[in-house]
Amino acid sequence: MNNDHTIEQAVLHKKADNLEKGETSGLAWWQLSLIGIGSIIGAGFFLGTGLSIKTAGPAILLNYLVGGLTAFFVFSALAEMTVRDPQPGSFRAYAKNAFGNSMGFVSGWMYWLSGVFIMSSEAVALGTFTRYWFPHIPLWIFTVAYAVLAFGINLLGVKNFGKIESTFAMIKLATLVIFIFFGLLLLVHFISPQAVSLRGFGDFQHFMPTGIKGMWSALIFVFFSFGGIEIIGIASSELKNRNEVPKAGIGMLIALVSLYILSIFFVLYMVSWSTINESESPFVTALTIFHIPFIGTIFNMIVISAAFSTMVGALFSVTNIMVSLAEDGDAPKTIAKKSMRGTAFKSLFLTGLALAASLTLSFILPGKIYEYITTAAGVMMILNWTTILSSQIKLRKGTQNNEHFKMPGAPFTSFLGIAFILLGVSGGLFQATQRMGVFISLGLIGVIFICYFAIAKKRQFSARKG
Repeated sequence: MNNDHTIEQAVLHKKADNLEKGETSGLAWWQLSLIGIGSIIGAGFFLGTGLSIKTAGPAILLNYLVGGLTAFFVFSALAEMTVRDPQPGSFRAYAKNAFGNSMGFVSGWMYWLSGVFIMSSEAVALGTFTRYWFPHIPLWIFTVAYAVLAFGINLLGVKNFGKIESTFAMIKLATLVIFIFFGLLLLVHFISPQAVSLRGFGDFQHFMPTGIKGMWSALIFVFFSFGGIEIIGIASSELKNRNEVPKAGIGMLIALVSLYILSIFFVLYMVSWSTINESESPFVTALTIFHIPFIGTIFNMIVISAAFSTMVGALFSVTNIMVSLAEDGDAPKTIAKKSMRGTAFKSLFLTGLALAASLTLSFILPGKIYEYITTAAGVMMILNWTTILSSQIKLRKGTQNNEHFKMPGAPFTSFLGIAFILLGVSGGLFQATQRMGVFISLGLIGVIFICYFAIAKKRQFSARKG
């Protein structure tokens, strides 16, 4: 027992020394970029983009510029705080420092709860995609299998997790790069398939067919495409050099925005936005006109890799946030301990129980109600961005002359980012499902606040009694 304690203390001292030097023995900056890409580009982009295109038309390209800019503001705020004051709890630790214990509690549990529901929806989606080949096997078997596999990867430790997530990210990147390259060949008429009528630039003459309202209501879907950028801050404690956080995040965002805008541009170049619908991926709609053999099977495999890596990345993030909550006494203290590989077994187990409960709900509740809940999870994750930006505004006041990475244009860019986020969330009120998701998310946030004050009151009572 004493020997175990001595080893644990030695590991902690080594980590502390490395943090002072700005170095750890963990991930390289490019691995963190790829982990971010792997966690962000999920099945939602490949499948759900059809709804946003249908809502806004070609003007969706402007929305992705706004979404990318907002994501850059959020990342810059997080990077500034991370480089100046690295904290294992990332954004929730900064929220606590800026606004007190209540915001640290609420921000952490918001992220954890939204992450659990997002993982659940990804697991169900994975099972549904796999049944494309095995329609007679019950959905729950595939769903559970993917959940178990995701936990197995997280149990391997940070180093192996980074390698696996990087591999999945490369698959997604390669898919979109190949699609963009194919579009470029069509654009310059290097290839001219016979009996195929491309839409060309016809739709771009009417760039905003659904008007400002269409763009406004589609903005929330675009923000969902960038959901998960917080993993850069959460995983930054595993970087070899914490000063490379800005490099990792900027590289990730440049890749994301470029891939999103170019790939959607070429979808709209190949087919009219009016032929795209939410029941089919816009990429499949575009490629179907070329009669490519086995396009359904190929794309199904790509979507599975995208959804699975998003699920694995989300599990890593929420587990680490749970550890941070436990270290601050906002969750049971016993689940904070990590193994030599950096794996928090008890936190993983508790998250696994929550995921099992969420998956059970997905099979019990009517599909529409569960869709409201998963939409609310996405809204909560986006609303958490306002906490990051607000924390940066508050914490930067006393560090104006620091020599660390500084958020460009702050505090103006922080306020602008908050305005964009609120604009996007309010745009969700135009559509029934998103409207219910927004209301449910606000209700869940209210419940988390109530839980905090109930726990705080209980602690005060115990302290007086003691």
